[in-house]
Amino acid sequence: MTESFHRKPSPEPVVAFQKAEMQPILDVYGRLVIAGEARDYAIGMERDVATFAIFRRHAESPTWRIEKEPALAHRQGQYAVYGSAGQVLRRGRDLKQVLRVFDTRRFTIVR
Repeated sequence: MTESFHRKPSPEPVVAFQKAEMQPILDVYGRLVIAGEARDYAIGMERDVATFAIFRRHAESPTWRIEKEPALAHRQGQYAVYGSAGQVLRRGRDLKQVLRVFDTRRFTIVR
């Protein structure tokens, strides 16, 4: 008697942050937590974009979103930081340069 195993087709590949990308993102998040500007985070992985969302409070929409969208790598750059209203705070090809937006205090949180 032969058993047949039916494998489900593998799901479509998703975009994710690599380990080397997560370290600078978590460094920024840690600094925001220490400063009292962040309390929680969420990571989302979809077919075309990976998102690291930073929340000021648990039940709110994210204050900042760090996104990786490889489809834009050769055009605008695959990394972007968005503010709470969806505005692009910084975009580029190098993640560390994009995350430098958190080093400056050119923006404030509007409550």
